[in-house]
Amino acid sequence: MKFIKFLLSLSALLGLVYILNKPIPIQTPTPEDPTKTKETLIPPIGPFVSPFTGFWQNAESLSDFVPQKLEVPEMKGKVKILFDERMVPHIFAENLEDAAYAQGYVTAKFRLFQMELASRASGGRLAEIVGPDALENDKLKRRQGILVGAERAAAAWKESKEVSAIMDAYTAGINKYISELSPRQYPVEFKLMGFKPELWNTYKSALVKKYMDQTLCFGEDDLESSNALKILGADTFKRLYPELNPKQSPVIPTGTPWNFKASKPAEKPAVQEAIGLIRHKVYEKERGVLGSNNWAVAGSKTLSGKPILANDPHLKLTLPSIWFELQIHTPEANFYGVSVPGVPGVLIGFNEHYAWGETNVGQDVNDWYQISWTDQAKTSYQYDGSVKKAKIVIDSIKVRGMEKAVMDTVRWTEWGPIVYDSNESGWHDLAMHWIGHEAPNPDELLTFVGLAQGKNHGDYKQALTQYDFPAQNFVFAAKDGDIAITPNGKFPIKNKEQGRFVQDGSSSKNGWAGFIPRDQVPTTKNPKRGFVSSANQHSTDPSYPYYYNSPYFDHYRGRYLNKRLSEMDSITAEDFMKLQNDNFSLHASEGLPAMLAQVDTTQLSAVQKPIFDKLKAWDFRFDKDKVEPVIFTNWWDKFYEMTFDEVMVWKDSIPILMPEKWRVVELTANSPSDIIFDDKKTPERESAKQIATASFLATLKDLSTELVKPDFAWATYRKFSIMHLARIPAFSRMDLPVGGYGQALNAIAGGNGPSWRMIVELGDEIKAYGLFPGGQSGNPGSPFYATDLDKWVKGEYNELYFMKNAEDKRKPTLFSIDIN
Repeated sequence: MKFIKFLLSLSALLGLVYILNKPIPIQTPTPEDPTKTKETLIPPIGPFVSPFTGFWQNAESLSDFVPQKLEVPEMKGKVKILFDERMVPHIFAENLEDAAYAQGYVTAKFRLFQMELASRASGGRLAEIVGPDALENDKLKRRQGILVGAERAAAAWKESKEVSAIMDAYTAGINKYISELSPRQYPVEFKLMGFKPELWNTYKSALVKKYMDQTLCFGEDDLESSNALKILGADTFKRLYPELNPKQSPVIPTGTPWNFKASKPAEKPAVQEAIGLIRHKVYEKERGVLGSNNWAVAGSKTLSGKPILANDPHLKLTLPSIWFELQIHTPEANFYGVSVPGVPGVLIGFNEHYAWGETNVGQDVNDWYQISWTDQAKTSYQYDGSVKKAKIVIDSIKVRGMEKAVMDTVRWTEWGPIVYDSNESGWHDLAMHWIGHEAPNPDELLTFVGLAQGKNHGDYKQALTQYDFPAQNFVFAAKDGDIAITPNGKFPIKNKEQGRFVQDGSSSKNGWAGFIPRDQVPTTKNPKRGFVSSANQHSTDPSYPYYYNSPYFDHYRGRYLNKRLSEMDSITAEDFMKLQNDNFSLHASEGLPAMLAQVDTTQLSAVQKPIFDKLKAWDFRFDKDKVEPVIFTNWWDKFYEMTFDEVMVWKDSIPILMPEKWRVVELTANSPSDIIFDDKKTPERESAKQIATASFLATLKDLSTELVKPDFAWATYRKFSIMHLARIPAFSRMDLPVGGYGQALNAIAGGNGPSWRMIVELGDEIKAYGLFPGGQSGNPGSPFYATDLDKWVKGEYNELYFMKNAEDKRKPTLFSIDIN
C-alpha cells in the first residue's frame, strides 16, 4: 500500500514538474476590444519558482555586496571600482580602454536585462521572448530600417581605431560579467520570461543607440499634414497650422547675426497636394510628451560670481531608469555623470573644468516619398526618368510558441525602405528617408570622450564637430566663466516646407541638398543677457538663412524659462532646484483667461459660479494638491475638440494633423468670431463664446461627482506611475503624488518626466547635485532598485560625490571591485 501511495505521489510530482516546465496558455483581453479575449502563452513557471535557480535567488541585502577581485589578463593596467552609499561606481583606471571595460562590467552587473530588452526592442526581436503579441513591433522595426541603421553604425565605429578600441573593451567587460553568471544568478526578468542573456557585441550597442535615435530624431507629421492640406485646402491649412509662433523665444537669442553666406537648394520641389487621402494607420508617435530643459548662467547673475549649469532631460520614465550614474577617473580626465546602459561614456555630466548637458533639438530629419512602381511585383520604380531596381530583403522573424519563423519582405529604394504598402484603396507605397539610416561619423562616440577630457570652450566646440545625430542642444558652462549653447548635429539643407508633406519619390530633386556646413550651425557664447537656455523650442529666430521644421517644437516652456532667467539675479543652486521643479504653466496662464473671457456667466448655476471664480483666482501652477489643474485640463480638451470638430471627425479614420495649442489660444483671444468656432452640426453660426460656455458646462457635469470629494486633486486624479520596463505591476511604482504638467518646466505627463535632474556650480571646487527617479540596480529585489524615487517625488537632490582620487575618504565606500 505504501508503495502504491509512493507511486501515486511520484506521478503527481512528475505531472506537476511537467506542467511547470511547459508554456501555459491563458486567456487575455485584446487591446482592440477588452470584452474579447485571445490565447497568450506565458513562459514555464517551474524555473521561476525553483528554490535553486528561481526568483528567490534574486533577493539582495547590503551584506551581499562584498569586495571582489577579477583577473583579466587582457587588461593594460589596473582598475579599482569603489561603490558609494548609493551604489554609484567610481572607476579609477590607468587608461581609457580599461575604464570602458570596467564601465561595461558594472553596467551589466546592474542593468543586464535593460540592455538586452533595449537591443531586442530596437532590433525587432521581442517576439522571440514574448510571442506573437510582439510580432507587429518586430515587423515594423525591420520595415523602418532600424536594423540597417544599426548595422551601418556598427560598421562605421569599426573604421575608427579609437572608437573600435573603446567598444571592444566595453563589450569585453559586459561579456566578462555574463560569462560569470549561472542560471540562478540571472536577473529575475530572464527567469520570469524564460530566456537567458546573450553575449554582447558592438551591433547590440548600435541597436541601443538606434533606440535613442528613434526616440529623439524620428519625429515627423508628413502623412498627417498631407491629409489636413487635402481636406481643409491651402488657405485654411495655412491659417490653422502656421509654422512660426510670433511669441516664440528661440534657443539662440533673437537678433543674433549670421556672418556667412548660406548654401541654397538649386530647385524648389512642388508641394504634393494631389496624392489623395492617405489611409495608412501610422505607427505610434511620441508627439507632445517629450520635453527637456537646460540652461547656464554667467557669474554676473549668480551669488557666487561663478557660472551654474542645470539640465533635466525629460524622457519616458521607467524602472530601472534610462540612466546609469557613474564617475570615471583616468590620467586624461576625471568626470562624472550619467550614461545609457549599452553605450560607453558619459552623456551628461561634468569634469574638473566644466559641465555640459543636452536637450533634444527636434528638427525634422525624417521624410516620406510616394513610390511609383513600374511592375505589379513591385521590383522596379520610376526615378529620375528611368527605371530603378528595388532591393528586396526577406526577413525571418522568430516567434516564441511557433514552430516556423514568420517571413516578411521589405523593399528598399534610393530614399529608404517601404514602410507602408498599398494593399487597399487609399493606401500608398511610401518610402522613409531618415537620417538614422545613414552611417554616422566613425568618431561620433568620441564627442563624449572629448567633452569628458576637455578643459575649455575650445575643447567643447571641437568635440561637437564629431557629433551627427540625434541633434541636441549642447549647453556648456566652465570655471573660467564661459557659457555657451549649440543646437548641434547634422542638419539637411531644405527648401521652404520641404519634408512637411509626403513628396514625389520619382525625382531626386525632391531630396535634401546636402547638409548645413558645421561652421554655419547656430551657436552662442557669453550672450549679453547673461544666460543660455533651451527647452525644445525653435533653434533660431526667422532670420536664420536655412529652413527647418518640426512637429515637436515647444511653445511654452522655453518662453517661460527665458522670462524667469531674465528676472533672476544672485542665483544659487537652490534657486535652480526650485526652477527645475516649477509647476507653473504658461499655456494655462494664457489659455485659461482667454477661455474664461468667453464664458456666458449668466448660464452658470449657483453651484457652478464658485468653480468659475476658483479658476479665475488660480495661480496656474499644477501642484499635486490642487483641483484647478483637473478642471482646466478637462475643459481644455473639450473646448479643443468642439472647436476643431471639422478636423476631429476624421481623426479615427485617417491620420490627420491637429492644430497646436498656442494657435487655439491665439484664435480664442484675438479672433473669437473666427469660422473655426462654428459647430458644423448646428444651423447656427457659433463663436468662441458658445463653444467655451458649452464645453465648460459639459466639463462640470462630467466632474460633478469627483469635485465634491475632499481629497480630489491633480495627483489623485491623474495617478502618475513609473512602470517597470516589462510593464510588470509588482516591479513598478504606482500612483505617485507628484505635480507637474507637459507645458511646465516640471514636465511630468503621459509617463514622461525629468529623467535626470542635475545642477553644477562651477566654483573653485566643483559642487554638483542630481538624481533620477529610481536607483542604480535593475533588480527589483535590491535595496538599490528605487533608492532616490521618494526624493525625486519631493523635488529633493543628492549632493554628488565627485571623488578626487581613489584615496578620497570624504564619504564611506560600500564595497569595491579590483580588476588586474
